[in-house]
Amino acid sequence: MAAADGEAAALGEEVAALRLRVQELESENQRLAKIASSCTCGNKCYGDAEDNDPPDNSSKRTNRKGYKKGNVSHCSKRLIALKIMYFGQRFYGFSSEGQAEPTVESEIFKALERAKLLVDSRKESCYSRCGRTDKGVSATGQVISLYLRSNIKDVVGGDVLDERSEIDYVKVLNRILPRDIRVLGWCPVPEDFHARFTCLGREYKYLFWKGDLDIVEMQKAASKFIGEHDFRNFCKMDAANVSNYRRRITEFNISACDKRSNSDELCSMIIKGSAFLWHQVRCMVSVLFLIGQGLESPSIVDSLLDITRTPRKPQYKMAPELPLILRSCLFDKANFICSSDANRSLIQHLKDEYHHYMLQASIFHEALSCLPFPDSNSSETLQKKRNHIPLLSRQTEPSYEERIAKGKIKLADNF
Repeated sequence: MAAADGEAAALGEEVAALRLRVQELESENQRLAKIASSCTCGNKCYGDAEDNDPPDNSSKRTNRKGYKKGNVSHCSKRLIALKIMYFGQRFYGFSSEGQAEPTVESEIFKALERAKLLVDSRKESCYSRCGRTDKGVSATGQVISLYLRSNIKDVVGGDVLDERSEIDYVKVLNRILPRDIRVLGWCPVPEDFHARFTCLGREYKYLFWKGDLDIVEMQKAASKFIGEHDFRNFCKMDAANVSNYRRRITEFNISACDKRSNSDELCSMIIKGSAFLWHQVRCMVSVLFLIGQGLESPSIVDSLLDITRTPRKPQYKMAPELPLILRSCLFDKANFICSSDANRSLIQHLKDEYHHYMLQASIFHEALSCLPFPDSNSSETLQKKRNHIPLLSRQTEPSYEERIAKGKIKLADNF
């Protein structure tokens, strides 16, 4: 009798254990069904684009052949354009092709990989960028394009728009990107879209304090840039990769920004064109500053644009990079969208950043108020004018033809 009771007790424990196991399996099945329901690729996906990491079930299942943790290469994809804003102070330019880090581009790809939006490698994703801004330069309208993971199956032509069922790319990426980079919008684009070569025009903005600059003379000189010219004397020449230095400027305006500080006035230059050469904007601004200081006349622009008369660029320092902004890039039928949730988060983020930097500026202003301001010294201006070497009298850089000839000699010596 005692043996029978012991056998019944053991059987009861086994049934209880089986019931517990069934409950565990049902719970696991519900969890997996929830994951599968959020995937539209027709296969099993272990993770969603909004998650930082996929669920780690390696301890609960065997490692099946061909399965790779985090792999989304079997998912649907589409070619999209992203509108990017960034503050360039801490970055070594936009492009990640150099050795220095961090760059804006490297941070964007880190975020794309972490969000599991990259279906292919960077090379296979048909990645393109509109511009390569330099170290320290900011942007409010940079544009990149590439293939990213999509919730929509069988996207044909790349321009199907279904905002409600598509991944909220802006919201997903802005959760991961550093505070000085934000995605402003996304847009489906056709398969022949290229962020650089499809761009119809670019707009730059350069901020500066007026001080004693003669804005009228600067505007007179800036107007000479409008039209199609050879800008080889207003850029950093890259003879190995660039042979055509003709570019078209469609607008160049200088105006006040309705903001003052310590009796000075903030101004801006708006420069629009189809495309720009390496350092072209900063070189043009630098020459305009010399004109504004009375060190050069507006006619210097005519001389530097005349490559027959001035085939070699005079040596001069570029304008600082910090006040330069890539403001916008123009495309045909590219309407960037941003969900209401993502837009609210963007506005709040920028308000917080603005208030943060305004507080810092107020601290500097408080420090300035503790110091006596010296009287203006006109002798310093006169001394600066006496020490100035006219641009056309300065040492020059090699001409394009001389650079090409030197390159050919170097190539011949190597053989």
